[in-house]
Amino acid sequence: MFTGLSAFPLTPTTDAGIDEAAYERMVGRIAASGADSVGALGSTGGYAYLGRRERARAARLAVRSAGTVPVMVGIGALRTRDVLENAEDAQQAGASAVLLAPMTYQPLTDDEVFGLYEDVAAHLSVPLVVYDNPVTTHVSFSDELHGRIAHLPGVASVKIPPVPADPGEARARVAGLRAAVPADVTIGVSGDGAGADGLLAGCDAWYSAVAGVLPEACLAVARAAAAGEAERARALSAELDPLWELFVRYGSYRVISAIAVELALACEPNLPRPVRPLDAAGRRAVAAALDTIGRTS
Repeated sequence: MFTGLSAFPLTPTTDAGIDEAAYERMVGRIAASGADSVGALGSTGGYAYLGRRERARAARLAVRSAGTVPVMVGIGALRTRDVLENAEDAQQAGASAVLLAPMTYQPLTDDEVFGLYEDVAAHLSVPLVVYDNPVTTHVSFSDELHGRIAHLPGVASVKIPPVPADPGEARARVAGLRAAVPADVTIGVSGDGAGADGLLAGCDAWYSAVAGVLPEACLAVARAAAAGEAERARALSAELDPLWELFVRYGSYRVISAIAVELALACEPNLPRPVRPLDAAGRRAVAAALDTIGRTS
């Protein structure tokens, strides 16, 4: 489950809690697409805005709706105590793996970040994916820190930020990290516009947020890259450029929320306050982008 395409769905929410019907519909759609795994409660899953009971419920719903497709569940929180509770809930829900980004209010040292993973790894019975997401968490990983963490028992994969657009620089970035982590730890790229570039540079997986709403389009990119069809993979990714441009303008979270509404996968509003949906102009831009790429991609 730590190779190929892993699709990370939105967790639609209302004032009453999770929109369970919409959430199960999205996860089931991902599973039916042929994606290799589901990433529940990632950043696009809004895990940081949900309480423990909501997160435990989302984990159970994801595992149930995914059927035989493996599910990894995000467990990040500010306190190690809460991370461990989330990990236990995810395991009890039947998660095949957990995903952990180090959340922070006070800046964390490298030793503190390593200590978080060390504490969590000691309490897990399922594999652990390390989530390197400095834009959101404000925690930056060096390759040395990745190497320390990746040698902990149970660490199975590292989810890294987008690779450089230049193919040579992208290969060098992946090769540098590959040299720091054990051979059995996979490397997955995030940042949807960089998915094709990351896979072609040697990443094993694409941990994709847009695949949560457009799984077939992303699967085509991932399969072309896996087959070594570099030109085709890049061309298929370029077809999604209207979305990548909106991600840069508005941020992927709000754009994916709007896509879910446009495709009738969720109602609006579906984001946790104080986060608000795109304004009318943003919604029109999303609708136009979907028309350009094909609304059912």
